[in-house]
Formats: sequence, C-alpha cells, structure tokens
Amino acid sequence: MTADTDNTAQSQGLYVWQMDNLLAATTSLDGHWQLPQGHAAEQTVLSSKRIATDTRTIKPGDIFLALSGDNFDGHDYIETAISKGAVAAVVSRPISLSGPNAIPQLVVSDTRVALGQLAAYRRQQHTDLTVIAITGSSGKTTCKEMLGSIFGRLAPTLITRGNLNNDLGVPMMLLELSDHHRYAILELGANHIGEIAYTTEIVQPDVACILNIGTAHLGEFGSREGICQTKAEIYHTLTDAQFAIVPDKDDFTNQLRRIAEKHTSHVIGFGNTDVSASHLDVEPERSEFKLHIGNQIHDINLPLAGEHNVNNALAAAACAHALNIEVGDIVIGLENGRPAKGRLNSQILGMHRLIDDTYNANPHSVRAAAKVLAAQTGTQVMVLGDIGELGEAAISEHQSLGRTIATTGINVLLCVGEYAPYTVAGAQEVSDISAHAFADKDNLLQYLQPYLQAQQAKPCTVLFKGSRSMGMETLIHALVEE
Repeated sequence: MTADTDNTAQSQGLYVWQMDNLLAATTSLDGHWQLPQGHAAEQTVLSSKRIATDTRTIKPGDIFLALSGDNFDGHDYIETAISKGAVAAVVSRPISLSGPNAIPQLVVSDTRVALGQLAAYRRQQHTDLTVIAITGSSGKTTCKEMLGSIFGRLAPTLITRGNLNNDLGVPMMLLELSDHHRYAILELGANHIGEIAYTTEIVQPDVACILNIGTAHLGEFGSREGICQTKAEIYHTLTDAQFAIVPDKDDFTNQLRRIAEKHTSHVIGFGNTDVSASHLDVEPERSEFKLHIGNQIHDINLPLAGEHNVNNALAAAACAHALNIEVGDIVIGLENGRPAKGRLNSQILGMHRLIDDTYNANPHSVRAAAKVLAAQTGTQVMVLGDIGELGEAAISEHQSLGRTIATTGINVLLCVGEYAPYTVAGAQEVSDISAHAFADKDNLLQYLQPYLQAQQAKPCTVLFKGSRSMGMETLIHALVEE
C-alpha cells in the first residue's frame, strides 16, 4: 500500500495494520515475522486496512489470515490469496514461498486465537467506542436490529451482520471498526460452554444484556441451568462503571441478577421493574403499548407483531436508557425498526397471508410464533419443521411444543421432519386440533397446496417456522411460484 493509500485509509477512519501493531496484538501467541528471502526487517513496509479469512473476499492490499477447521485448512489457499493481492499472511506454520509470490508471514501458535487477539487489540484502540453486547436463547437478531435503529440515527454504529455471533464471527465484526464508529451493537451466540466468556473478553462491553434463558442448544449445555451459566458469562468483564441488563420475567431472573451484581452495582431490569410496558395491544402485524422508563411514559407503535417482540423492545430500551439516551430518541428508534428477513415477514398469496418466520427456531421462539399466529385472522395454519440441537431432550421437547401450540387455539398444525410425529402426538393430547406429520417437505407441500386452493372462500394465515437446517423458506418459495 502506498503512502497516498495509507492517508486515504486514515481519512476514511479505517485502521491501518502495520508490522509492529500486528506483532503487538499477537505477542501472547509467540507472534514473529518470517520475511521473504533477502528482505531485511527495516526495509519491509507493510500497511493494510483489512484482514480477511476467506480468499473469495480478498481485495488487493489485504492481509490473509489462514484458519484451519475439521474439513479445511486455510494454509492451502495462501497462493490463491497472493494471486488476489494479499500483501501478508497470518499463519500457524510458515509456507514456503518464492519469487514474486513471497510475502511476509506472521507466524503464530494458533490462527483462530490470533483472530480473537487482533480483534481485542482493535477494540482497545477505540477508547471512545461504546459497546452493547446482547445474548439470549431467542430474539437476539430482532433486538440487535432495534438497537441499530435507535443508535444508528444518533451516531455511526457498527452492528453485527447476519449471524456473525460466534468465536469467529464476533472478531470478524470487530475488525470492521473504523475511527468514525461511536457505538457497536454486537450479538454474542453460544454453541458451547465458554464461548460467550471468550467473545466477551474480546468485545469488553459497556452494556451487557441477556434477553432470556430458553432451551436452544439444550443438547450441548445439558440443562437450562447450564444455559443460564453460559449466557451469564456476558456479565463477567463488567466493572462498576458499566451496566448489566437482566430480564425480569424469566425463570432464571434471580440467578442472573445475583451473577450480574457480583460484577456491577448498575443492574437494570426489563419487563417489570426499571423498563416495562402497559396497555399492550398486539395486532396481527404490529404492537402498541405504553413504554415506562423510570417515571416517564411514552406511547409506542411497534411495527412488529407478538408479545415477545415487545419484550425485545423493552430490552433494547433498557440498553439505551443505561447509556442516557433520551427517551424520545428511543421511541423514534423502536418505531422505525423493521423485522429482519425471515423474522415474521408477511406476504399475500391470493386470499391467504403467508408469514415467514423461518430464519431459525428453538422451543422458546416457536411458542412465541404460535402466539403471534393465534392473534391472526382467518384459519390459522402453523407449518413447523424440526427443532435441532436438543440432544436427548428432543422427543420430550417436541411433544411439549405440540401441547403448547394446541393450547393457543390455532386451527391446523402441519409438522415435518424426524420429530414431527411427536409434536403432533403432543398437540392431539390436549385438543382436537387438525395436526399432521410428514416425513419430508415435498409430502407436506402436496398436502398444503390443494388445502389452500380449497380454502379460497375462507382466508388462511399460514406461519412457517423451523430450525435453519430445515430450510423451511423453500416451502414459501414453492407456494409463491406455484
């Protein structure tokens, strides 16, 4: 990168990686430079504004960080990275390169950990950045979007993109920080114990929020108590100058509050105590309520359906309130928020309404979706795919889901997947709901298409839900194309 490019990067507020700060960030991993033959350290100039882990996204001037996994090894793609313009590489074993292909290699003991260390170093360079970190079994993406809507209109804000919320995704997001950013809204997910502790250490949140403790990834954590302990890792880096946000209406409220109070005296509850809602009116596609923050009360017209989304809005309001954001700005942000793709998005198909809630699912979010469906007009049809990652509890959890769905009073339940018969059996235990199990989506579609055609005089609302692995959105595409 030339001096001109360097100046351009700095004028855009982009951080510039050089040999010395890359080395400083990876000291704990025995980081050391291996230079091409004939290159002296004092003559080697490196200046780059981006670190990439995927050769498909590399642009000229980038640094390539070679990750290794069970089925791939980034070290095999260093030549590809160089051909696309990479000017240096971070590796756990030096690769023999010669001629014009020879680039400086920063050798570290573990490139996956190096990614985290580089991101942590970046976080430390931005002393005037305020970080809000959120976790929970469900609602993370929606709450993140609400926070983005509140803070994004006040100042430049970095927001977790897609589902970059694990031990690789979180560091990748932090590496996108620029000097212009004043806020970062970061979603922290967990597939295993210790993952949130790891990402929290990297992001060092000023406000740490837990939305709820459900049963997502129950198979990995063994129990809801295990999930509670894992999610509570988000509070562990807090000091008394920072804020913990705790759900008031959760089975684990008391445990979470106790853990949070070990780290900070600034604990804000949402749902009942510090931030709450009254006069709730949940419509098919929106929700109205009065927002109570301290002694202030404001009317909110939320463009999202469902009581669970009101709860997400309260969590977002609590995070903003912790940072002294004016209540008027919180109201505007919440009212301007929009659902993310696959999160209760609605479309019309002839006489019928299709609701796409297929982004992902866990038992907590399925119950919330069933309540949303029960508030809709016409014949209410739920199309439900299997819920993954429940371990040994899969059968009992699906039976329990069926029972809960049936008690909402919806008319039809169509289930697909390995556990579909258990969900249907649970539903039929408690009501005479029309419930059917299908082995695959093709069979379900062959039932659903003629069913909707026969109901032309009686409009239906059909809600689609299931784990990401089930790809339930393909059913919506098939119906719309038909």
